[in-house]
Amino acid sequence: MEALSCQHPNFADYDRIVIGFSGGKDSLACLLTVLEISQESRSKIELWHHLIDGKSGGSHFMDWPITESYCRAVAKHFGIPIYFSWKDGGFKREMLRDQTPTAKTYAETPNGLVSSGGNGPDGTRMKFPQVSANLSVRWCSAYLKIDVAASALRTDPRFEHSKTLFITGERAEESPARAKYATMEVHRADCRNGKKARHIDHWRPVHHLDEKAVWDIIQKYQINPHPAYHLGFGRTSCMKVSV
Repeated sequence: MEALSCQHPNFADYDRIVIGFSGGKDSLACLLTVLEISQESRSKIELWHHLIDGKSGGSHFMDWPITESYCRAVAKHFGIPIYFSWKDGGFKREMLRDQTPTAKTYAETPNGLVSSGGNGPDGTRMKFPQVSANLSVRWCSAYLKIDVAASALRTDPRFEHSKTLFITGERAEESPARAKYATMEVHRADCRNGKKARHIDHWRPVHHLDEKAVWDIIQKYQINPHPAYHLGFGRTSCMKVSV
């Protein structure tokens, strides 16, 4: 099996390790990689899952209905806390947004729910996201995942005056655009030199791995992957829907 990580951050330098956990194979491999490097760091880990359809009360538009339960089951298996975040109204509301601000963002924390946004300028989207590496037109990832995480990091006061390692599962093999991502960089929500001293590093531990290596580590730990893979789908980010 290909080396999981030739170089990795010193986990002892951080107060917490946040793993963006979609429930897909790459984010699962990120969790297993951290545990393989250092079981002692388990107490610092928390999983974050972004609910694509928002806190919809059982109404699914783009999210697999099983995903939330699958993510909870993985977290329970490893004894690691999991927190959910979402944009009010989720994918559908943002897609149909017409002369209204982008919706408020919510995030679970150990101390309760935090929220931000919802007061921006009026705007119109009225477009389904395109299949593109450009996140301005493949807006679902930017608005429903990346921005939601950054908002939670900026809003929750527990990230102030502390050091956080934020982990995501992009891999270079997936696209030319992702091949250009840095394995380690300062996170967009970082403010280490500001008054709040919010130090956040962004690490992509599986960036150098091919798909086989990802499946190898999952098989090594005998973790049952998301049911979508058993159905033949290559990704679990969103299910196909008819609209």
